[in-house]
Amino acid sequence: MHKTEIFQAYDEYILSTYARTAIAFVKGKGMNLIDVTGKKYLDFFPGWGVNNVGHCHPKVMAAVRDQIGRLIHIPNNFYHAQQAKLAKEIIRWSFPGKVFFCNSGAEGCEAAIKFARAYGRGQRHEIITMANSFHGRTLGALAATGQAKYQEGFQPLPSGFKTIPFNNIDSLQAAVSGQTIAIMLELVQGEGGIHVAGKEYVQQIRELCTQEDILFILDEVQTGMGRTGEMFCFKHYGVVPDLMILAKALGGGLPIGALVVKKEIAGTFKPGMHASTFGGSPLVCKAALGTFKAIVTDKMLQNARVMGDYLTARLNKLKQQLPCIEEVRTLGLMIGIQLNFPVPPGETQGKTKKEGKIVFEKCLRRGLIINCTQGNVLRIMPALNVTKKQADKAVFILEQVLREVSGDET
Repeated sequence: MHKTEIFQAYDEYILSTYARTAIAFVKGKGMNLIDVTGKKYLDFFPGWGVNNVGHCHPKVMAAVRDQIGRLIHIPNNFYHAQQAKLAKEIIRWSFPGKVFFCNSGAEGCEAAIKFARAYGRGQRHEIITMANSFHGRTLGALAATGQAKYQEGFQPLPSGFKTIPFNNIDSLQAAVSGQTIAIMLELVQGEGGIHVAGKEYVQQIRELCTQEDILFILDEVQTGMGRTGEMFCFKHYGVVPDLMILAKALGGGLPIGALVVKKEIAGTFKPGMHASTFGGSPLVCKAALGTFKAIVTDKMLQNARVMGDYLTARLNKLKQQLPCIEEVRTLGLMIGIQLNFPVPPGETQGKTKKEGKIVFEKCLRRGLIINCTQGNVLRIMPALNVTKKQADKAVFILEQVLREVSGDET
């Protein structure tokens, strides 16, 4: 199909649930994407964090090719080897426990909510979540999400959720009640603007949860699978959660999610209490095993740490030169650049948040894919095997665009 035919088909046949950018991609390899016209793009926000190992990594593709000719799907009332192998691999890298497989981060969040309610045994049901969090678009996950803009138009949302300020232990301690059954948070708020949880704060939450028999739920949908330089982000904090939600990069590009539950409480879920028809199919499990293999054999965790430091240094140097960069927030290769452009005469600060989108669009025209969230935060999450050459190219393009938008093209 030609580009115009693709666009017309979307307009006629596909629900308008996304603000789409007028580019149609046809091929991806590693850090690069190619559109229908043949133009090449450097992808520094691959698949909203799905493609941590890059597009079409050979080890993921080899796993998929091997499995697709054998068995694609089997219902979960039977056994298959790939799900067993993947669960074992996840536990090997995380903590002693058991795994429930689903298809997405939102599904994983819903499973965590149901598990917490079951653990409360009808006596406790309240879940505390954080302001500016993002947990998904389904109703339960949406109610847990601490951003009103995503909830507008879908009320009444499920009850039983309490939202408090992030990184504030006093607010958390004050919010805990006799009804509290779980505390859920992202260690790095992605959609919320790349805000990193403090180490002491997380350790205090873990201690509080242990003392009060409250479940500590970590949403590692975006931070998991090596994004922060550890296979799972909680390793940075010296704590172990009771529940962990995974998705996005787990399948190397194929849709898979998971809820990991600490072994001591795994018996809370009994047969028939929860299910997912497509969860943990042979095909997606084999792809996820290929993803683990790629991360480990290609030494991507080490590269994520080295390149995270490298990009952070480059961007902080750029911050010293460009007043429009207010702050650079990073953990591994999860990077946020908060912008603060001068307020034009007659405009309010709120109106200047449009510049973030302008930066995104101008970078895109120059062949660099990044993301803008919260209006003025640039989100950069390159594949874990990014090179210095690719990082330098991305920073060069970003610098040129920021100078152009801020009027500082010296």
